[in-house]
Formats: sequence, C-alpha cells, structure tokens
Amino acid sequence: MTLTPEQKAVILKQINSTSETRRATVPRMEEHLYKAYEVLDHGFVRAIDYMGDDNAIVQAARVSYGQGTKKSRDDAGLIRYLMRHWHSTPFEMCEIKLHIKLPVFVARQWIRHRTANVNEYSARYSILDREFYIPKEDQLASQSQHNHQGRGDLLKGREAEKVLEILKSDSMRAYDNYESMLSQKNQEGLARELARMNLPMNIYTQWYWKTNLHNLFHFLRLRAESHAQYEIRVYADEILKIVADWVPAAFAAFTDYRLDGVQLSGKGLDCIKRMLAGEDVDAKNSHMSAGEWKEFQALIS
Repeated sequence: MTLTPEQKAVILKQINSTSETRRATVPRMEEHLYKAYEVLDHGFVRAIDYMGDDNAIVQAARVSYGQGTKKSRDDAGLIRYLMRHWHSTPFEMCEIKLHIKLPVFVARQWIRHRTANVNEYSARYSILDREFYIPKEDQLASQSQHNHQGRGDLLKGREAEKVLEILKSDSMRAYDNYESMLSQKNQEGLARELARMNLPMNIYTQWYWKTNLHNLFHFLRLRAESHAQYEIRVYADEILKIVADWVPAAFAAFTDYRLDGVQLSGKGLDCIKRMLAGEDVDAKNSHMSAGEWKEFQALIS
C-alpha cells in the first residue's frame, strides 16, 4: 500500500481527534475509523463514518422510542428473524461510508452494485498516480474451461514470468505516454480528460462509497463468496472484519443465513424430502436440468 507522508499525517490527525455526541456509537467500530487497511499491492479500505448499530435495527423493527425492556438475546433473536425472513428495511437504518483505493477494473465490477452513493477521484480534474495492480504469481491463472468468468490452473515458470513482464512494461509505457501527452513541449498539453483514455485498467483509483447495511450485506454475499473474483473478494474480506465489529448480532445472522447458508429451489427441496423418505433420487428422476443437478449435488455432498 502506498500512502504519502501527507496522507499519513491526515489519517493520524483524524484518528487522534474526538468529539462528544448523543448519537449511538460502537466502541469497537470507533477503533476502525480512519485507519487504512491494506488490500492488494497499493489499495486500502478505510471506514470514514457510520450511523446506527444493532439496536437501531431492532428499534426500527419495533418502532420504539428506546431500548425498552428486551434483553440482548431477544434483540439477537429478532435480528435473526428479520434476516431469516428477508425483512430488509430495518437493516437500512444503518449506514457506513468507506474510503477505498482500488484498481479501475475492480471499480468497474464494484459499481454494478448501484444502490450506493459514490464519489470517485476525477482524472478530468487531477492527475492519476503511477500505481498499478500487478498480481502475485499465485494469482496468475489460465482461463477456466468450465466457467467463462473464472480461472483455471496456475501459470508456471517462464509463462508466468512473461505475463508479469508484459503487465509491468505495458503499464509503465502507458503512463509514460500519459505524462508526455499532459506536458508536451511548447504546448499546453492534451486535456486531462483525453489523456487518461490511454491508461490501462489496472491503474488505481479512489472513491468514497456510502451504503446502508442491507445493500452492504448484498454486496458482501456476492463478493465475499468463494467463487468471486479474487481482486474484489479481498476487499470484501476486509469490509467483513469491520462489519463484524460494527453490528455483531446482524453480522452473525448474515453469516449464518447468507454467507454460510444455501438456497434451494422447489425441485431441490422436493428431492431432499424424497431422499429423507428413503427414495433413490438421481439425475433422471430429479426433474432438474443437468446443470441444476450438478449444483444440487455440490450443495448436499
């Protein structure tokens, strides 16, 4: 991760600043505020602000004016009920704002989650830094023969070295040309909004990303999943750690019902019932397509 001395000074100042408030705060979440958690080679995740806690979720569900007489285990039970039955609006009472530095190709995948507020570093206004994501060798893999969106076997030896050489040389050459176009001799140089178009997808950008807990859980369910692309999954993994300290009861319910849980189709449930009744169920009598049956077997094996 690359932080300038000025950025480090600002972060330290933010961490050391305190203010009185009447709003709900979470001590373990307060410890996360402003800290930069390293991701990939130059990226990071920082929690900048948050609103609400586990109590805000149950308060919204009960529409009460305070914590009431319910015990913490009752609150946890209610949160599990809300999660189990897909009641989303109580979770929308909590919000978080993150500062994220990430490669452009990851950002373009991330932005598919549209239910958030985003403000990105402007390459029309400012000049991008010479920072590129270069994968480690253990992430260089061939195209999967079975999954059009996935990776296959790792590249090894000279083949891996050649890929890294190409990535590094192409990135540097593109940035050299970017700088050259911005500052041509005896001219004002090309406009920044045009010069940026020659930069590769592995250059780093930054943004502030604010979302509510319901939409954040949806993001994490997809991006922290084992089959998600590695480069976005590592960001999701860091955010998971922050959320676990922010709303522990909601996080536990989310982990149980979403991350570690599975969803069955009507046909899948019928097959489970038939199997429990002692019936021999196979691909032919399951009434599923070949793909569905394969996925079903992976779930129950």
